Amino acid sequence: MTASSPSDARDADLAAQYEAYPYPERNPRDEAKRLLIGSPSHLREIDYWVFGARRPASAPLRALVAGCGTGDGAIMLATHMARAERVGEVVCVDRSAHALGIAKARAEARELGNIRFVQGSLTEIDDLALGVFDYIDCCGVLHHLPNPSAALKGLERYLAPGGGMGLMVYAPYGRTGVYMMQEALEILAPFSEVPAKRLETTKRVMQNLPATAWLRQNGNFGDHLTGGDAGLYDLLLNPRDRAYTIGGFLDLLDEAGLEPSCLMEPARYDPSLFLPNPKLRARLDDLSWRERASVAEALTGNMATHVAYVTRKGARVAPPDCCDPASVPVMREIPGVELVKQMRPDGVLPFAFGTLTVPVALPPLARRILPLIDGRRTVGDLAAAMAGSGISEEKFYRIWKECFKSLEALNRVLLRPST
Repeated sequence: MTASSPSDARDADLAAQYEAYPYPERNPRDEAKRLLIGSPSHLREIDYWVFGARRPASAPLRALVAGCGTGDGAIMLATHMARAERVGEVVCVDRSAHALGIAKARAEARELGNIRFVQGSLTEIDDLALGVFDYIDCCGVLHHLPNPSAALKGLERYLAPGGGMGLMVYAPYGRTGVYMMQEALEILAPFSEVPAKRLETTKRVMQNLPATAWLRQNGNFGDHLTGGDAGLYDLLLNPRDRAYTIGGFLDLLDEAGLEPSCLMEPARYDPSLFLPNPKLRARLDDLSWRERASVAEALTGNMATHVAYVTRKGARVAPPDCCDPASVPVMREIPGVELVKQMRPDGVLPFAFGTLTVPVALPPLARRILPLIDGRRTVGDLAAAMAGSGISEEKFYRIWKECFKSLEALNRVLLRPST
């Protein structure tokens, strides 16, 4: 693992990598088949986790994708905005002309008119004169920069009042085996060689990888298997790659004057979900939120990244009460009727945090409530519908709160902003 250094000796190697192998590997023709969905930068997540479902949908949204690569997050957000008829623009910045060309072709394939592309480096963002933004995406970028702390501080200065960011950084435990391979390949495929030669050597190593190699045992990622040349190169040959424990990531945010409004998914950082023993849970109750998150990361061992929505310190906007009759719940992506199908007969929803599946108990009435959530009905409407089935208002709100809190923590049910 190569740490950042002020001299940034490997920056030229990094630039050469992304020109030779734009990441992730994408074909613009595939835009006709599917929209890639992920976090951060899902519009419903931004509305809820950044703006607390209080920013009107009619307010123009100006977003920056800082280091857009071939465009996954940018295309998703711009498409969501276009579909929802949300006013605004997505500005995509990357220093790789090759990557920007692919991202632009993907946008053209979708006929997106709310997105534009700027070639430039995040280490020189002041020179780009982009203005301020309501939302900034910086996904999978900070850990490759010469000074992540300085870069994050620089981005923070371009946040409009009340704005926030969506971030992703690598995490160490879930990437076990990656840094061992990187160390070996720095010797077998040195940086002095051209990218194509380094890649050729790496492919030979992968074909002869010992059965005991930790990389073989790690199923938390698959770029080296399914991500093409770009995926293999980015995972194992990247000239600068640092990983953050959750504590280290929180320190990075603190240095930049930021704080998390959400770690994705929130429940993933709650160790009580996979430590059901009453005595252990009693100990967890005495821990701080940060300590609990650290325990969750260390015990599960499968977090390969940390994804977070963040705001300036003290500026986090609390969402409306989920039991406010005027609140409008919305399914983040999977329709309620489909989520119900995933529940077991005993009311337990098996939920996968990567390679770890945990049981999440939901109240029996969730089977009847979730299919009613359509992004238009208010909580009051749901209560009225249940009343027609003989469920008292008191019982509904008690069960609804339990249901919402569980599914909010799984990032499956959120609240929608007013229109």
